Amino acid sequence: MTRAKKSRSVGIIFKHDFEPALKECERLRDWFLARGITVFTEEMASRARVTECLEEETTIPDTVDLVVVLGGDGTLLGAARKVGGYGMPILGINLGGLGFLTEIPVEMLYQDMEKIISGEVAIEPRLMLQAMVLRDGERKCRFTVLNDVVINKGALARIIDLRVSIDAHFLTTFRADGLIVSTPTGSTSYNLSAGGPILYPDLEALILTPICAFTLTQRPIIVPDTSVVEVQMEKSNEEVVLTFDGQVGFDLRENDRVIISKSEKKLKLIKSPHQDYYDILRTKLKWGEPTYNRTSE
Repeated sequence: MTRAKKSRSVGIIFKHDFEPALKECERLRDWFLARGITVFTEEMASRARVTECLEEETTIPDTVDLVVVLGGDGTLLGAARKVGGYGMPILGINLGGLGFLTEIPVEMLYQDMEKIISGEVAIEPRLMLQAMVLRDGERKCRFTVLNDVVINKGALARIIDLRVSIDAHFLTTFRADGLIVSTPTGSTSYNLSAGGPILYPDLEALILTPICAFTLTQRPIIVPDTSVVEVQMEKSNEEVVLTFDGQVGFDLRENDRVIISKSEKKLKLIKSPHQDYYDILRTKLKWGEPTYNRTSE
């Protein structure tokens, strides 16, 4: 881990159409301005489908010293795609639900902010993925994600065949409802629901997890972060969608190739000074809580 530098300018990204986030943004903006810190704000829009390669634009300049995200994990994922490559630290403030990424509850925000803007906090680098779609040799779509890239069939579609290669070496053809390629950060998201393993977030690895595989022997596999994963759509008349962090969707066609590798840049996530990763796992996954009353035995 590294330490943050003193902040002279900040960006605030908050959840679109969420009144508590808007009010907190206004309050935090005034708090920064009173301390002579320049502030830029931006709303985070909702999910979208794209038909071509569209880089997500942001009004937050790449010169800010810090980005504060107000919302839940979904808001932070969207912010990571927009500004994660800038290289400045990102602080997640939890106004949402689960909060694996937005570790700091809003009740602790101003108590900790003096230390944060002074650089007295730890920064943890998080691996990000770069994914692109090649169609007839032409790049049709490209995004950088923090959590995962998912290929999934439509609600009423049949099982799909996905031919997977690692570093140009054939691995297998997954016959399944889909496939998740996840970072360690994303291991507690869709990957976990599909039966994939939890990885400590600063590990250097990728996780491939089939979704409801037709054959029980097709299991999740962990590969080095240096790997280049290629997934090719086999012959199919079914509706298949590629999603980036569960927020941006792209319709795939037969013989499309999805190329996934680690991004050159990592997300710099400010850590909570009050809890570590294992505290978060115990709290969010409710580990250690009794499942029944033993005194009734």
